[in-house]
This record gives sequence, C-alpha cells and structure tokens, in this order.
Amino acid sequence: MPIVVRILIYLALGGVLASLGAGLVFLTRDGGRSRRTVKALFWRVGLATSLFLLLMLGIATGVIHPHGIYGGH
Repeated sequence: MPIVVRILIYLALGGVLASLGAGLVFLTRDGGRSRRTVKALFWRVGLATSLFLLLMLGIATGVIHPHGIYGGH
C-alpha cells in the first residue's frame, strides 16, 4: 500500500477521534444545549462514512490489498 494512502487513512482516523472527543467536551461543558455537540458528531459520522467508502474504493481498485483474518493463508 502506498505511503500516501496510509497517511490519508491515519489522518481520517485522527479526524474521527478528534471530532468524537470534541463532541464529548461540548456535551459535558454545554450540557447538550448548544449545536456544537451536534456539529461535532455530524463531522464524525461524515468522516467515518467517507473513510469507509474510500477504503472500499481502494480495495475495489486494487490500491489496498486485504490480507484476511489469518494473514492470507
């Protein structure tokens, strides 16, 4: 797998975790009364969906090679 693809995957995962953490912080500070929590969780869902679709596209085009649960036996 090319290094650029790995970097993009790691950045997307980091973005998902960052938006999830932001949603938690906004929820605890605002008590869920502001729209910041909803926006942070909306970004998390959007990033996670995009990551999933890009992984499926990478597998379909042959850029990413899945190895299976047992290491490709």
